[in-house]
Amino acid sequence: MPTVLITGANRGIGLELARAYAADGWNVIGTCRKPENATDLKAVGGVEIVALDVTDPASVAALAEQLGDRPIDVVLNNAGINHRGSTLSEIDYGNWAETMDANVFGPMRVSEALMANVLAGERKQMAYISSKMGSVAECTGGSYMYRSSKTALNMAVKCLSLEFAPKGVTAVMFHPGHVRTDMGGPSAPVLATESAAGIKSVIDNLKPSDNGRFFNYDGTGLPW
Repeated sequence: MPTVLITGANRGIGLELARAYAADGWNVIGTCRKPENATDLKAVGGVEIVALDVTDPASVAALAEQLGDRPIDVVLNNAGINHRGSTLSEIDYGNWAETMDANVFGPMRVSEALMANVLAGERKQMAYISSKMGSVAECTGGSYMYRSSKTALNMAVKCLSLEFAPKGVTAVMFHPGHVRTDMGGPSAPVLATESAAGIKSVIDNLKPSDNGRFFNYDGTGLPW
């Protein structure tokens, strides 16, 4: 069976993605910062839980060493944070730096560390949970820190998609919807199960021609 590695798999969309892939019979590697506290993830049968802090280069290196040359068909970069701050005067530059570290540098650290594993896999797919809030075309203002981090992630992944296309890698980004999670809030309209099911369906049906695209969770394309 194919293997998927999901970052931030202990809650929210990441947890539902782990459940969806496990239910479909995949080998699932779920990462989180504190596996000992990942009660819900532990309850998902057959998931291999591994410690990972995407903001810590040593932690990323340790993950790569632990995996060795194990093939991974799909790396799903989901881990991220959202520091609140809607106006210019509300920006905390320390929080902004943390946001960029978690939402941009983290996924790219993981991508670099695990690229050999992806190239050894059959599917050679990399997916990134971005956000429509990172779309320049659809920007409505506010949320400087979060929006800019997702815009930067989109550009970084687009660059990666072009660099590794000759080696057969397909890299895509997703807007998961406004999801009812700790980050999205209790009144968000999209259930985490719905978002995860949609994202998995799109990944399952990816074609090489989809490389570098920005998708909504339901498979429709999004503007940059």
